Amino acid sequence: MLRKILKVLMWLVLAFVAFIAIQAFRYWDTIQRVMLGGKHDHETVAPQVPADLKHPAILVFSKTNAFRHEESIPAGNAFFAQLAKDKGWGVFETENGAAFTPAVLAKFDVVVFNNVSGDVFSADQQAAFKAFIANGGGYVGLHAAGDNSHEGWPWYQNEVIGTHFTMHTMKPQFQQATVNVDDKTHAITQGLPASWQRTEEWYSFDKSPRAKGIHVLATVDEKTYNPEGMFGKDLRMGADHPVAWSHCMGKGRVFYTAFGHRAEAFAEPETKTLLANAVAWSLDKNAKDCAPAAEGSKAQ
Repeated sequence: MLRKILKVLMWLVLAFVAFIAIQAFRYWDTIQRVMLGGKHDHETVAPQVPADLKHPAILVFSKTNAFRHEESIPAGNAFFAQLAKDKGWGVFETENGAAFTPAVLAKFDVVVFNNVSGDVFSADQQAAFKAFIANGGGYVGLHAAGDNSHEGWPWYQNEVIGTHFTMHTMKPQFQQATVNVDDKTHAITQGLPASWQRTEEWYSFDKSPRAKGIHVLATVDEKTYNPEGMFGKDLRMGADHPVAWSHCMGKGRVFYTAFGHRAEAFAEPETKTLLANAVAWSLDKNAKDCAPAAEGSKAQ
């Protein structure tokens, strides 16, 4: 009798091990991205950019070597494709990091990081992107483009984003909150209401980028949602909790927003206006509004 019980237990253990192995194989890509420090794939052959690309031109980049926003990336790519069509701009989508060479980047005026995550560039590709910004290129970053999966690239995290992601809301993960426009005079905030409500996975950061002279455009009102993360972590930043900001780097123009976890974001009128304005501003090589926030905005 005991032998039969042990035999049954052995088969149950083997079945459980087999189940775990099958699931690990099935989800190995996700396990690598999320639980094992991310992937480190760096392409070496650049994609072929159409010879008849219109100008100005946008490069929409959505490579993910860490967490991948499976639903929002296609929605974001579709939004930027339609925006370019409506404006008569050129647009090219890729997840190939080898597009970041001086020769390829010279074909574009703005690079959009649509939920880019993780270690996506080789050292040469990083240098090409850095030179692109310094020489007058524009940058528009969404959501995961500012998370902690980029900490291995200090220049990008410290200079482009200008602050460090700490955690996002988890109780619950997605919450409706009130967004307030911090600077109503900036080109990027034109057409936006003074405040509006939207649902997001709200990011928190170690400090406001305003402390570095970066121009905060919009903040989220922490009194309108529960700023609590995993294991009860307090995610409050206080009255100055930025969710969109811009600044100049060399001759380039940089914009980032924490919006964009859900596909629904790209159907929201306010988010569409914010992103359309951000791309237009990033294209404007004569932009005059990269100065610090106007007097009367929140204290540093």
